[in-house]
Amino acid sequence: MTTPENFPGEPDASAELARKFGLADDEWERVLSTLSRKPSYAELGVISVMWSEHCSYKSSRVHLSRLPTEGPQVVQGPGENAGAVDIGDGFCAVFKMESHNHPSYIEPYQGAATGVGGILRDVFTMGARPVASLNSLRFGRPDHPKTPHLLKGVVAGIGGYGNCIGVPTVGGEVQFDASYDGNILVNAFTVGIAKTDELFFGRAEGIGNPIIYVGAKTGRDGIHGATMASAEFGEETDSKLPTVQVGDPFMEKLLLEACLEIFATGCLSGVQDMGAAGLTSSSVEMAARAGNGIELDLDAIPRRTRALSPYEMLLSESQERMLMVAKRGREHEVFDICAKWDLDVSIVGRVTSSGRFVCKATPGHDPFDDAPTEPDPVVVVDLPVDLLTDCAPKYDRPQEARPDAATLVTLTDDAPGNLGAEMLRLIGSPNIGSRSWIWRQYDHIVGDGTVVRPGDGDAAVIRVFCQDTDGTQEKFLAISADCNARHVELDPFLGAAMAVAECTRNVVCVGAKPLGLTDCLNFGNPEVPEQMWRFARAIDGLATACTALGAPVVSGNVSFYNETDGKSILPTPTVAVVGQLEDPAHRLGLGFLNEGDVIAHLGRPSRGVLGGSEWLVQTMGSITGAPVGIDLDAEAALQQAMLELAQRQLVRSAHDISDGGIAMCVAEACIANGHGARISLPAGGDAPAHALLFSEEPSRIVVSLPSGNVDEALLLCERLGVPFETLGEVAADTLAIEGVCDVAVEELAHAHAGALDAIVRD
Repeated sequence: MTTPENFPGEPDASAELARKFGLADDEWERVLSTLSRKPSYAELGVISVMWSEHCSYKSSRVHLSRLPTEGPQVVQGPGENAGAVDIGDGFCAVFKMESHNHPSYIEPYQGAATGVGGILRDVFTMGARPVASLNSLRFGRPDHPKTPHLLKGVVAGIGGYGNCIGVPTVGGEVQFDASYDGNILVNAFTVGIAKTDELFFGRAEGIGNPIIYVGAKTGRDGIHGATMASAEFGEETDSKLPTVQVGDPFMEKLLLEACLEIFATGCLSGVQDMGAAGLTSSSVEMAARAGNGIELDLDAIPRRTRALSPYEMLLSESQERMLMVAKRGREHEVFDICAKWDLDVSIVGRVTSSGRFVCKATPGHDPFDDAPTEPDPVVVVDLPVDLLTDCAPKYDRPQEARPDAATLVTLTDDAPGNLGAEMLRLIGSPNIGSRSWIWRQYDHIVGDGTVVRPGDGDAAVIRVFCQDTDGTQEKFLAISADCNARHVELDPFLGAAMAVAECTRNVVCVGAKPLGLTDCLNFGNPEVPEQMWRFARAIDGLATACTALGAPVVSGNVSFYNETDGKSILPTPTVAVVGQLEDPAHRLGLGFLNEGDVIAHLGRPSRGVLGGSEWLVQTMGSITGAPVGIDLDAEAALQQAMLELAQRQLVRSAHDISDGGIAMCVAEACIANGHGARISLPAGGDAPAHALLFSEEPSRIVVSLPSGNVDEALLLCERLGVPFETLGEVAADTLAIEGVCDVAVEELAHAHAGALDAIVRD
């Protein structure tokens, strides 16, 4: 075995350098003990990125194992580039959600754009054609001086990349809170469609098979991006700009089409996109999954920058790149298709049986030189693959429960005098009002598949075209992303369970059955015991809800160290759910449709618990109150009832009660199509009117239906044990709530439409 060498001018590895690269002192000692030598400079870079939180999940793996990942509909669970669920007739939906938080705070346009590009590659690397994207965004206070710049930049980046590549962005969510002032969240989701028996996997199989680099040339952008994503922000945040990647959506479009064409030839035995940690992670992860080794010739890497060192080539996160393992003798098929699509392509290595990650390069070799040095490579990296994967650090970090939420300040009994004014204030606030300023910047109809557009329903509905030798079949998917971090802050277990329930509830409210879930778990520093407790409790909440609601977790992402100068974000375990409609005729929007239709409430009436509600935050200036809780058995029954009501076409609209309570739910249903409503609040015991209006207790849905369908709907709900209460009817042009208020729908719509104006106005 050859001892790897440093290139001229590279520093010797040391404990100090290891700390600079993000390794703890005991991890450095473990490296020395395992190798029985000092690593080379390039090896230290490789180990540091592969052992980073972003790549190794070293603080979360012990907890993630508790999530339910199996079910009859699961085609591919966690462990690959994306998960997949069966949608019938030999086809599957392939999807995943990823974070790009730190890069988006440093450079919002490119950070968000490359987040979209990365999640698209995760999906089409599996052999699936992307058909739709969502996003989940968090920003600081609306009046924070950085918020306008960050919001505008992120939205422009998402739109700029997604619109160019031709994949519709069909929805998402955005929230504002002071905890995100110094650390925004940008979570990107994509779903694609593939034939179930033609999925591709990230495995370096076949000893001697060539490893082929395809796509954009390598530069210095994004070096140590994975390490940066595994550290909290501080005073030096702005200096991290070089760790942000730069995206090219037009290159990605070429790469997408070329990859799908290459996959169709059957000439590959494995493929992986070069995402976080670039060439290193893609190579190592492929080798680990197959139980093989990989040898790379770094002299053959296509470059766009002079004098790249092995360390830089291995750690660069330049975008729009793929690593393919071709079947020996069929390399020319990859080259021919890449030439057609004008993509760089090069054989850069081979699969070995050694179980080691070996990289060679020639000192001083630079293809940009007028007379490049003749190749005479030396070994710069020689590491066991399992050292970088299965044997990476794995921690069960200390936990410390936060003081009981019951000790938090609660609301007094003082009620606001003018509840109509309160409704107008709330519906015009940034966390409740219209997101149309955002949606207008996304192409949400490209591809002719968007059936329920942003703002029209609780979830997006898309028509997907599944092609095989028998022709083209149309299938209909519903997708939604959600998390209310306020409730997670009050109780991580209950809040995380509520996130799953709300997301699956959104899907059934448009007439679809939930099939599977992906998550993006955004938390603070896992080395802080209270933060680790939040994470562990949230995992248990997710697991319990996913099991109860039949939505297994098939993919996901963990993003730790979301804090600045020791101040953490709200715990934000975002989830996205994919569901399927049996028939497009079952789809529902959120808006009231016909004058005279009956308005009804499904689920247990509110008890008037205001803990964690948006109204209470705006009133008290902080997240406070007792947790509202959730009964998952009642939630499961409610969702089954809603699904059957939609499938039997008994209701005309459905809207779940969530942010802002029943007041905002009914107001939004009025605004959608300009209809008014005359209703009474559901029976709520002795709770005051404002508490019943603005409570965000879960497991409740407001529907509208023809009067002739009420008896049948009631019987259906009674059979499933779901309370059904008529509230009133669709009527006139005001929202009239008996004994509470009477507000013109036009006033509500005007306030709603201007919710983001103060932030985005130039």
